[in-house]
Amino acid sequence: MVTFLWATSWVLIKIGLREAPPLPFAGLRYTLAFVLLLPWVLRRHQRLELRRLNRRGWLELGVLGLLMYSLTQGAQFFALNELSAVTVNLLLSFSTIAVALLGVFLLRERPRPLQWGGVLLALTGALLFFRPLTVPAAETEGYLAALIGVLSNAAASILGRHVNRRATLSPVLVTTVSMGIGSLILLATGLIAQPLPALSLRAWAIIGWLAVVNTAFAFTLWNHTLRTLSAVESSIINGTLLIQIPILAVVFLGERLSLHQVIGLVVAAAGSLLVQLRRRPTNNAALR
Repeated sequence: MVTFLWATSWVLIKIGLREAPPLPFAGLRYTLAFVLLLPWVLRRHQRLELRRLNRRGWLELGVLGLLMYSLTQGAQFFALNELSAVTVNLLLSFSTIAVALLGVFLLRERPRPLQWGGVLLALTGALLFFRPLTVPAAETEGYLAALIGVLSNAAASILGRHVNRRATLSPVLVTTVSMGIGSLILLATGLIAQPLPALSLRAWAIIGWLAVVNTAFAFTLWNHTLRTLSAVESSIINGTLLIQIPILAVVFLGERLSLHQVIGLVVAAAGSLLVQLRRRPTNNAALR
């Protein structure tokens, strides 16, 4: 259920982008989700954790929020405004590969041969999908935004794993505080760069649904499932998004896929899954 909600986010975002500029749209979604999750932080034991945070801890959460929400989500919404949902979905899936490669240098995590095979498989799938390898001039900004999203998401994953590895803060607290910082920066920047026009009731309903159901509720539900899911099970569940999103995009957005693109997606999804098999389960609700 959680992954299906995350997959529908892409369809709802594409529909909402017909009215709302990408940056304030993203800022509104995550700021509202932060407000809904705030009661978790106000509980007594969470407040005690916050009081124990030193300057370095606040700095890490601030940087995590900037990377995970201000940059990653801003870039994702901008890319979705310029490119198809299927294309952006495939490009952002390479965050897992970037994390694996960065982890070699920053976390001293050595990928196994099976994971290196996954990297090659994912790259092969991407080559099949984007054949022939040409980027229309009109889509250049979209591809650049997706690249920023991949790099910032990978950096956020590395930093998030570093913060959570110390186990001094609960995952709920880490996510809520970093989301609050990052979403407010994104919203303020978005409103300055792209003033929000008058939105229809449908657009506001989409923003509300994304914040309440696809972020706050899905995050809470996913956090609960992580108590029983193994790392392999969570990786498999997350890996299905690379297939679910294209199906929904074809059905509800009218996007079209050729045979070689379908094959490329399947191959890339298999490669991405192999790369993730060794990783511990993490909370990715905010990225959907």
